[in-house]
Amino acid sequence: MKKTARALSFALAGMLMLAGCGSKESSGETGKGGAEKEFKIGITQFAPHPSLDAATEGFKKALKDKGIKATFDEQNAQADMNNTQTIANNFVGDKVDLIFANATPSATAALNATKEIPIIFTSVTDPVGAGLVEAFDKPGKNITGTTDNHPDATKKTINFITEEVKAKKVGVIYNSGEQNSVVQIKEVKKLAEEKGAKLVEVSVSTTAEVKQAAESLVGRVDAIYIPTDNTVVTALDSVIAIANSKKIPLFVGELDSMKKGAVAASGFSYFDLGYQSGLMAAEILSGKKKPSEIPVQLPSSLKLVINKSAAEAQGLKVKDDWKKLGEFYDGK
Repeated sequence: MKKTARALSFALAGMLMLAGCGSKESSGETGKGGAEKEFKIGITQFAPHPSLDAATEGFKKALKDKGIKATFDEQNAQADMNNTQTIANNFVGDKVDLIFANATPSATAALNATKEIPIIFTSVTDPVGAGLVEAFDKPGKNITGTTDNHPDATKKTINFITEEVKAKKVGVIYNSGEQNSVVQIKEVKKLAEEKGAKLVEVSVSTTAEVKQAAESLVGRVDAIYIPTDNTVVTALDSVIAIANSKKIPLFVGELDSMKKGAVAASGFSYFDLGYQSGLMAAEILSGKKKPSEIPVQLPSSLKLVINKSAAEAQGLKVKDDWKKLGEFYDGK
């Protein structure tokens, strides 16, 4: 009798385990197909910015392509650090199923607000330095995402500035309050000095200070480089206007800003980066993986693109040899 009872106990335990596994699989399929559940996703974007906008659209497209049904609560912090925390806290209060954090300040605020709700970040330059993850292959309990810091991107652009434009003094404008920008400026300085060039730094705190910062570089630099700084890029038109009027070649850290009127940028599609993030979110919402099981991902492609119209407007003679270094932007 004891043996029989013990056998029945083991059998019952096994049936319960199988039932549990079946329930989990069924839940995952429901999330994947979205037939029975519509997820609520909070989207927190740090600033109005062509690249960030593209990343958000890519994120939503990936979820749609994967059959995930979702309603989106999209919030923009308008480049205000305080707003990022308010937005994140509200998402937690609303009990969203997942937070998509677009840019470092938004990701930091989201992680400050919750250690339970899954967070997918994108457009983050240094997720380790920002304290979002321990390492690329060791994301946090509830957070992972994509970085916009391709290891070769900045190097390609700085090489072009120093080798093709022959710039010896390179001006940079950035917000020292944005951790991602501080990381980039440190790298730019190192790369420029390796090429015998000197960096002239100007820091701003708000978009209202960007124009004056650009004006302060006139007569002091041979070229200007703007990193993927949310504050400065939001007011990039004022920098472009000065670069055109004073014939100072302007370079930027991503392709969307290049299209607005900079000479060149080495980058990738932020739509594609957001799409990568969306695929990660789909795996989490479908129950296939936890954030801690998905490593942080790099951009999948990289290219140098040269804006011929901007180059000519800023006093550069376009060379045919530049085709060997990258591709020309045709305005489309």
